Amino acid sequence: MRIVSDNKRHALQNLINEQGIISALAIDQRGALKKMMGDKGTQDAMEQFKVLVSEILTPYASSILLDPEYGLPAAGKRDAKSGLLIAYEKTGYDTTKPGRLPDLLPTWSAHRLKEEGADAVKFLLYYDVDESSEINNQKHAFVERIGSECEAEGIPFFLELVSYDSKIEDVKSKEYAKVKPHKVNDMMVEFSNPKYHVDVLKVEVPVNMDYVEGYGSEVVYTKEEAKNFFKKQSESTVLPFIFLSAGVSAEMFQETLRFAHEAGSDFNGVLCGRATWKDGVAIYAKEGVEKAREWLETQGKANIEALNKVIIETASSCFDKIK
Repeated sequence: MRIVSDNKRHALQNLINEQGIISALAIDQRGALKKMMGDKGTQDAMEQFKVLVSEILTPYASSILLDPEYGLPAAGKRDAKSGLLIAYEKTGYDTTKPGRLPDLLPTWSAHRLKEEGADAVKFLLYYDVDESSEINNQKHAFVERIGSECEAEGIPFFLELVSYDSKIEDVKSKEYAKVKPHKVNDMMVEFSNPKYHVDVLKVEVPVNMDYVEGYGSEVVYTKEEAKNFFKKQSESTVLPFIFLSAGVSAEMFQETLRFAHEAGSDFNGVLCGRATWKDGVAIYAKEGVEKAREWLETQGKANIEALNKVIIETASSCFDKIK
C-alpha cells in the first residue's frame, strides 16, 4: 500500500471513476502522431486533432493524458468530470547514445504542469533491467529527482515503463517475447521502491499476446504460463498499476484485459491511446475535421464504450492500494 498526502489523494480521485478504476484516455503522442499524419502533421493540425479527441471522447473517460507541446488547447476542451494528466518527458530518446536515456521538456516543471491544471505528472522511461549499472543508475537518479519534485508539489507521479533489451532490436519478435515477462515484472519491482515516490505505474502486459497459445500462430507461452506471468506481475508491486495499449487493436486490447482478469491480475485500469482513436488520424489527415469528428462520434465512441465495459468487468479498485 502506498501512503500518500491529502493533496495527492484528492488529485488521484479526480483521475478515477466511481468504482476507483482509472479509465483514462492517452493522446500525449507527439512524434508518433506527427508520423501518422504525414505531411499534414503541422502544429495546428496536431493541436486540432487532440482537441477533437478530448472534446468528443472525454465524456466517456475518467481522465485524459496530454502533452504540453500540442495538448494544452485540448486540456481546456475536456469534459468537466474528466481529470488531467500531463506528460513531462521529451518525446523519444537520443538514438546516438546507448541506453535510451530520458530527458525532460526544458521549459516545464512539476510546478508549471500543476499550474496548467494537471492532476498528475506522467513520465515515460525506457528501461532494460539487464542493462549496465552505469546506464541504469542514471535512470534511477533521474526518476528519484522527478519523484521528489512531484512529492514537493503534492502532485501524483505516474511512471510509464516501457521495456526493451539492448541486445534484441525487435521487441515484437519471438526472441523478445521469451524475455519480456522478466523485463516487465522485474522493472516493476525496482520502481515500486518508495524512494522513487511513484504513485501509479503505467505498464505493459507481461507477455506478447501474439505468442500466447490460442491467440497467435506461433506459441511461446501456454495459456497457463501466460496467466502465471500476469499473476506474478500483480505480486511485483503494492502500487496501483494500469495497462497501456501499446498500439494494439481495440479488440486485442480488450481480449488482453479479459485474459489478465482470468489470470487473477489486480490491475487498476488503463491509460489507452491508439487503440481508441488511431483509425481516426488517417481520416482527419485525408478528409478533414468534419469527417474525423463523425468518426470519433461513432467508431471512436464505440471503441471507448466497449473498452469501458471490459474495464468495469475486469479491473480492480485503486482504493485498497492508496492510504
